[in-house]
Amino acid sequence: MTELVLQQWGAFWRGFRAFDRVWLVILAIPLALYAFDPANAPTVLGISVEAFAGTMPFMAIAIALIAWLKATGAEGMVAQAFQGRESRMIVLAALVGGLMPFCSCEVIPFIAALLAAGTPVSAVMAFWLSSPLMDPPQFMITTGVLGMEFAIGKVVAAVAIGLAGGFAMQALAASGAIANPLREQKSCGSCCGTNALTGTPEWRFWREAPRRETFRTTAFQQTLFLTKWLSLAYLLEGLLIQYVPAETIGGLVGGPGAMPVIMGALIGAPAYLNGYAAPALVAGLMEQGMSAGAAMAFMVAGAISCIPAMAAVWALVKREIFGLYVLFGIGGAVVSGLIFGAVIG
Repeated sequence: MTELVLQQWGAFWRGFRAFDRVWLVILAIPLALYAFDPANAPTVLGISVEAFAGTMPFMAIAIALIAWLKATGAEGMVAQAFQGRESRMIVLAALVGGLMPFCSCEVIPFIAALLAAGTPVSAVMAFWLSSPLMDPPQFMITTGVLGMEFAIGKVVAAVAIGLAGGFAMQALAASGAIANPLREQKSCGSCCGTNALTGTPEWRFWREAPRRETFRTTAFQQTLFLTKWLSLAYLLEGLLIQYVPAETIGGLVGGPGAMPVIMGALIGAPAYLNGYAAPALVAGLMEQGMSAGAAMAFMVAGAISCIPAMAAVWALVKREIFGLYVLFGIGGAVVSGLIFGAVIG
């Protein structure tokens, strides 16, 4: 009897651990609100639902765009950025990184192959820095939540930081300060593989059954992904607006000057929110007093220093290069915030 109970408990525990904890948090927040503060629960949930509904058209476009890129194999064009002169590679890598959607499990094996083949680490650094910052679906979500100015500003920041980091690495390599940047490679166990990053795109993907299936599967997966993270982000936005005093946010990251921007970058760096969820949280922070420059620094620093992005870098290069990646990312976030705040202001 005891053994049977233990087996059942073990099966339950394994199932619980396999369940996505983000969904558990999404379910727990409304339950906790109605349990501990039922008077304010409708207000918080109303803010969240209204904001989510306003983003749905942009979310639909983002989902369709991701599915189309996957089905056509358009991501395969990224390999062309890493050919030719080093300066050309840096420019194209920064542009491609900021325009194409990649997950970290695609990036790691692809970049490992490039580095092993002798691709300059400067071009790789440009790609690494710009890739997590922006892509077409993130552009749509950011536009829907924060407006076109923020979306364009983040695109410019992504490409500019990629270019700055890439050319800085080129200068360091030319001076002899960087030698043998790669760490010993191991199997990454990627879930995605590199097939999406090779081959010739097929723009009329609907002619082939496997590509049509890729479109359907990707659209379904991205719908779940975006629904999950945006639901969490909008619930957090509602909690921020309802419970965090505006003077608290304004005192930390509001007002003119460089300090709010620096604080925005330092707070955003350890905050693990992907680029799809961050705009909603930033919208709540701005409603409570965060300045535009601090908001941009928060989003940029959070994207570059998020766990998947840093894991991709840490897995392939030595600690010195990883340190430079973090330095370029945080420094770029501060500069981007200062410039964006001055332009918007």
